[in-house]
Amino acid sequence: MDEPRWLDDREREAWLALSALMLLLPAALDAHLTREAELTGFSYFVLAMLSEAPGHATTMSDLAVRSHASPSRLSHVVSTLEARGWVERRRCSRDGRVVRISLTEDGWTSLVDLAPRHVEAVRSFVFDALDEDDVGRLAQIATKIQRVLDPDRTFGPTH
Repeated sequence: MDEPRWLDDREREAWLALSALMLLLPAALDAHLTREAELTGFSYFVLAMLSEAPGHATTMSDLAVRSHASPSRLSHVVSTLEARGWVERRRCSRDGRVVRISLTEDGWTSLVDLAPRHVEAVRSFVFDALDEDDVGRLAQIATKIQRVLDPDRTFGPTH
């Protein structure tokens, strides 16, 4: 059996910092979104993906692929957003097995209202601590890691 490829001191330091960031940042964003709109970060992400989809609508299966969510998790979030009147779920008339999710006018208005406050939180939590060079390096590093984890680039609002 091959010897494990242990992390050296610099890699360990980077890994521990990244691990802390992966735990702290989503929690901070979730807390902010909960205070602002009683939403989770994932719910906001779903709304954002719908806002960027053609006609503010997409299929449930496409939304699941692009969000890397299990069908049950996505269905629960869509049900919650539907109960708030922010999304509508409809069966496709051409194929009853296909379910389309669309952002309602109230959903769009709520998202437009919330987006500036969310962006300010992102700026406060992330970008205010970085200089211009840091932002470029962050984009390069995140893109390199994303290519390993999502080589087909299915995650997120755009392909």
